[in-house]
Amino acid sequence: MIKHEIYVSREKSGMGHNNAAALIKKAAAMALKAEGVNRPCLISVMLTDNEGIRETNRDFRGIDATTDVLSFPLNELAPGKFDASLCDIDPYTGAVMLGDMMISLERCAEQGEELGHGFDREVSYLTVHSVLHLLGYDHVDEGEMKKQMRAREKEIMGDK
Repeated sequence: MIKHEIYVSREKSGMGHNNAAALIKKAAAMALKAEGVNRPCLISVMLTDNEGIRETNRDFRGIDATTDVLSFPLNELAPGKFDASLCDIDPYTGAVMLGDMMISLERCAEQGEELGHGFDREVSYLTVHSVLHLLGYDHVDEGEMKKQMRAREKEIMGDK
């Protein structure tokens, strides 16, 4: 079994959802396995609230709005075609450095309630979504790329 390095930290204390880190690590490993990633990978995850993610969204994307998850890939990869030789490698561990993600626990809880499936499933889904971004998937427009990404999310999450 491949051992990925998935580091989860909290921007602020007191945000609750103490099970989030374990759920994120499990979902990230599931997505990496489903995508055929056969090398240990390094991903950094920052957990925040709506205010924190809005600030980051504004600073990095020029969008002054709250969102659920942000992804910051380190490599330019083709969706569904992982190639470690195209990636930066951690010189200390040899792990493939995929990038960073930020998840708003506050928005995640809101969406889990709105959609009726709860926090645990929502944080897992957002993690899978973000890992796919780190692996080259995108959904900038409503075309084929978005359909391809949504299909992979459903398959990885076991949705019908």
